[in-house]
Amino acid sequence: MPRWLLFVLFFSVAVLLVGSVHYYFFRRLIVAPVLPPPWQTVGRVAFVVAALSFPLSFIVSRTLSVTSASLVLYPIYIWTGVMMLLFFALLGIDVVRGALWLGARIAGQVHPLADPARRLFVTRILAGGAAATVLTASGIALARGLGRPMVRRLEVMLPKLPPELDGFTIAQLTDLHLGAMRRGSWVQEVVDQTNRLEPDLIAITGDLADATPRQLSTEMGMLRRLTAEQGVFFVTGNHEYFIDLEGWLRTLRSLGIRVLRNERVAIRRGDAAFDLVGVDDHDGGRMAAGHGTNVAGAMKNHDPDRATVLLAHQPRTIFDAAEHEIGLVLSGHTHGGQIWPWNYLVYLQQPYVSGLHEYRGTQIYVSEGTGFWGPPMRLGSTSEITLVTLRSAEGAIGEPHAS
Repeated sequence: MPRWLLFVLFFSVAVLLVGSVHYYFFRRLIVAPVLPPPWQTVGRVAFVVAALSFPLSFIVSRTLSVTSASLVLYPIYIWTGVMMLLFFALLGIDVVRGALWLGARIAGQVHPLADPARRLFVTRILAGGAAATVLTASGIALARGLGRPMVRRLEVMLPKLPPELDGFTIAQLTDLHLGAMRRGSWVQEVVDQTNRLEPDLIAITGDLADATPRQLSTEMGMLRRLTAEQGVFFVTGNHEYFIDLEGWLRTLRSLGIRVLRNERVAIRRGDAAFDLVGVDDHDGGRMAAGHGTNVAGAMKNHDPDRATVLLAHQPRTIFDAAEHEIGLVLSGHTHGGQIWPWNYLVYLQQPYVSGLHEYRGTQIYVSEGTGFWGPPMRLGSTSEITLVTLRSAEGAIGEPHAS
């Protein structure tokens, strides 16, 4: 399917959903509580403007500079986060009310809210309570989303890893989503934090940016400062295919960052080595000719006695990885759900949302992401830079912890 047609379909469905959600808000927060006429008009206009801000964000992000776009996008994306929380809050209330109504009908009893006056009072209390709770949660989520990433330290026993490589460290950055919402001093802080860890290797597992390399020329200079003894490696995420794919691949290579496209490279320390494998994003084949995950191709002629670490943006690559007995997969993509309870919906597409897991002998670590996408908010998830320490000795897999 052509990329432009894919975008049109996505955009059309998204606008329809957003419009429906805002109409739902209007019915539940303005009409059902029977607010006085002036407030009904204000509410109607506010929700129409809020709904139209979504398509506006697509236009702004593609036409203005990242500096100018950020001034418009910040309020729009903050509202998007509030919208998500408000939708789940109101939907939860309606589900409970529907269950109570159904229970009363089955039991042959009069519904406790059958009286119109009582029903209106409860409706107003619930609407006000939902709004207050969501605003409080949004404030907490905004503070967490705009904060500096935490360092999450993780020890993993990697099968077949030579004793000489015990303690080898990999700093994983993923889902930075550089652009109007994440740039400048924040990027510099991420680079400094990562370098202070003094990792042996740095892995960037996709979704680096949501703007062109030219728009982020300053930030590219910052990324050039990433330093590790064994180098900096990159694999594509799905967002790389949205904006100037070839431009990004050329730019990263010019920065000294090794782009792995369904290929394998030996990481050596003296005579000891393990294989680092990197694959294209799972959805790359649908968006660009010659792209797409190919674990089999990357593992061709692989020495079965050599330990292997796979960099793959989406956790669902674990199934192919297990077929080839790869020891460890490092992935991202999910953002840990970013805003609760979205994490439960992520399971519809991905087998894991965050943390360390094992599938048929292959371990996978799913980072919650270094940046964010869309709303500058996190609730029930954390921005992270992951420091993975590889261990060769047999033993329990260490639990990740933050510093």
